[in-house]
Order: sequence, then structure tokens, then C-alpha cells
Amino acid sequence: MQDVKDLELILRTQIPIIFIDTFEEKRALQLMTQMAIKHYKALYTWTPTDGLVQGASELPVKTPEYLEPEEVLNHIRFISDSSMFALCDMQYFFNEPKNIRYLKDMALSYERTQSTVIIIGHNVEAPDALKRYSANFKLSLPDESGLKSIVLEEADKWMQRNNGRRVKTDQDTLGKFVRNLKGLTQVDARRVIVNAIDDGMINDDDMPNATQAKFEMLNLDGIMNFEHSKIDMDQIGGLTNLKKWVNQRRAYFLEPSEDRVDVPKGLLLLGVQGGGKSLAAKAVAHCLGVPLLRLDMGAIFNKYQGETERNIRDTLSLADQSSPCVLWLDEIEKGLSQSFHEDATAKRVLATLLTWMAERTSQVFMVATSNDISKLPPELMRKGRFDEIFFVDLPQTEARAQIIDIHLKKRGFKPEDFDSRYIADNSDGFSGAELEQAIVSAIYHAKSLDSMLKTEHIVHSIVSTMPLSVTMQEQMQELRQWAKERAVLA
Repeated sequence: MQDVKDLELILRTQIPIIFIDTFEEKRALQLMTQMAIKHYKALYTWTPTDGLVQGASELPVKTPEYLEPEEVLNHIRFISDSSMFALCDMQYFFNEPKNIRYLKDMALSYERTQSTVIIIGHNVEAPDALKRYSANFKLSLPDESGLKSIVLEEADKWMQRNNGRRVKTDQDTLGKFVRNLKGLTQVDARRVIVNAIDDGMINDDDMPNATQAKFEMLNLDGIMNFEHSKIDMDQIGGLTNLKKWVNQRRAYFLEPSEDRVDVPKGLLLLGVQGGGKSLAAKAVAHCLGVPLLRLDMGAIFNKYQGETERNIRDTLSLADQSSPCVLWLDEIEKGLSQSFHEDATAKRVLATLLTWMAERTSQVFMVATSNDISKLPPELMRKGRFDEIFFVDLPQTEARAQIIDIHLKKRGFKPEDFDSRYIADNSDGFSGAELEQAIVSAIYHAKSLDSMLKTEHIVHSIVSTMPLSVTMQEQMQELRQWAKERAVLA
């Protein structure tokens, strides 16, 4: 209904040319048919394959007329009765100046003909010469209510095909499944739904598959990915302050109300490589009980003009549509480092991100991770962009003992069979990732000796390794000094 109202408003303002950016050509033509009937206008449709036909016929034309763009544009210039012309994929022929001139002539003669031209296609944008005579329109995506209706419709079809058997699910799972579909068109959502209920049920196993299919359909796979996080806070050693901070804000984030203006926005995790920032980002999403969307800042940039800006707009829009969720900006310095800051494209990316961070009203909790804070632009760091900046330092003795127990248990060993405290005492300066690799190395070493894994094998692996805190001692000391005065210890 909102699409009808918005398009109705554009038509009432007597704008001669309308550009509809959509993948759903069929739905756009149905909408134009509604408008033509309501305004008592004839509707003509043109495609490069079927030429010009009356109405919005889906049947192929045996003897097509006016196949060439120049032919059809020249023809409809002389149709004086009030009509609507839906031209599909005409944007691919805008490189011919005469076609632009024909459209401009139609716009200039609108008062006489009262005819409207509608350009329908994906990534449709008005050429500069036509911007003063045109309006952009984008079909809205289905909301949760609309998506749920499609699920129920497809479930009913499945029941009819399977002798009256019902699709098994529950209200909570159905609600989560529908939320995971947000951001898809009606056609794409239907495909995911049909695939999900093919086995006669909708359960938690369908969630990651549905979300991954969504990113593939939106062509954002590789730029933004869905991470199915099963890591909770108990699976991370240390980070006591961070865990407490997130738990305090959990209920406030999940249950916003109109009288709450300070809804949690997000946090920045700064720290040494292998310190557990990525694990922490995943654990935040698990703690909040919402999907985790990982945005690769390095993949945002594209060599083609305008594509980088489109990438950042599309990903942020998808995050809004997928709310509530956690948006994880992995290694944010890759896309926003000051070395890129003089580049015009990088400046526009930063401006888009900062505007979105300041003005968003959706339930998107942002978690940014960075290994090098010195490369980030200062405007990103000011108070208000993030609720808090946490420094993830190398784990202390107690945290190292917890990490060792976690990784032993993960590999099927009983932590009580090992002296975790002794191992921790001998691993000063090791990150969580380095401790994990030390255990992996010790397992291989023990197997080569045809022995069960023991404490001494792990200690031997540790003392045989040079941690990053030694090889990059100066850089880490500089990072710690910066964080000591400007960040909260995680």
C-alpha cells in the first residue's frame, strides 16, 4: 500500500519521467497497471525483445513492433492521448544522445500530452540531462508481516502437496526465520522459504542457510557475510570488563521504547593481533541473541567509479533492514585508514559511514575491530561514534589459564588432567591465538612420540616459540601507551 501512495504522489505532481530501480520487473508492471486503471490512462509496455505492446502482457509477441529504442521513443512522441509508457531496460541505451533527446522532448511536451514515461530496471539512474524532469522511485521491500504471509502461503502449498501434513515449527522459530528474511524482495524471499520448508519443518538449522542465501542473492557475498555465532562469553578467557559492559546493556538494546533515546550504539575493540577481538565480536552477537553480519572493509573498495559508494550504501541499508543485529566491521582500518584519507572515494565512504552512525534509528549494534588505531581518522574516534573503546591486551596469568582450559576442552581433553596454572606461568606474553597454536603443536609432538598429551608437551611447545609480543615489542608498547590514556581495558 505504501508503494501505491508514494507513486500516486509522484503522478499527482505531474512529473513526466519516473525511474523505478528494482529487480522485480513484474511487480513494477503490476503497480503501473493499477495506476493506469486508477487514472484512466492507456498503458503501453516496451522491452528490447517484444517491442511496444499495449498493457503489461507476459506473452511473447510473434511480430514485434518498434524493437529499436530510437524507433519506439520517436513513435511515442507523437501519441497525444494521455498514456503511460513502461520502458523496461531502456537505461542500457542511454549512451546514444538521440535517445536522451527524445525523452527530453517527451518531458517538455507533458503539458500537451499528459503522458508519463516510466523507466524500469536494476541500477536505473537518470542521466544528468533528464534529472530536472524526472523522479526516482524504489519498490519497498516486504516487512515482517508481508514475509510471514508468504511463509504461511508456501506452507499451505506444501501441505496440499503432502496429503495434509503441516509444516512443523513454533512461533519463536518462525519469528526468527522471518526476521532473517528481511532485506529480500518478495520473489527472492519466496525462493528461500520454499527451500527451507522442503523437509516439512522450519527450525534453527534453517537460519544460517536462509541468511547466507540472502547475501548471495543481494550480491553482497564477500563484502558482507552472515556469521552463525555459537560462541558465548564463557568460551572466551578474560575480558571481564567487556563481558560485564555488554551484559548490562543487553536488555536495554533488545527492548527499546519510544521514551529511550540513548539506545546502545556499539563499541570499538582495539588490540594486539590474536588477542581475541574477533571472538569477542561473535560473542557479543550471541550474548545479545541477534544475527551477526560481518562487513569486510577491505572488500568495500571497487575499481569502477561509483561502485564503492554503492557498496557501502547497500551494506548499511541491509544492516538496517536486518535489525536487530550486530554489524561487525572487521579490521576497520583497512577501509578507513588515514593513508586512504586523501583519496576522494575514501572520503565519501567515511562520510557515508559517519552519517549513518549518527542518524540511524534501527537496532544495529556496531562492533568495530582494529589492530592499529593510529591509522584511523580522528573524526571516527570522537565520543558519540561508539559508546566505548575497549583495549584488548595480552591475557594475564589467570586469563591464560582459562584460555588453556577452553582449548583443551574444545579438543576433547579434560582440563583437570593438566596443570593449566603452570602452563600459564610459562607463557607470559602469549596471545590467545598463540596459546591455541601451542596446544595444537603439542598434540602433534605427543603423537610423534606415541604418547598421551601432557603438561610438559605444552610447556615445551611454548618455550620453543617466539610470541608476537617479542618480535613486535616496540609497536605493542606504543599501542599500550596510547590505550592506557584513551581506552578501557577489556
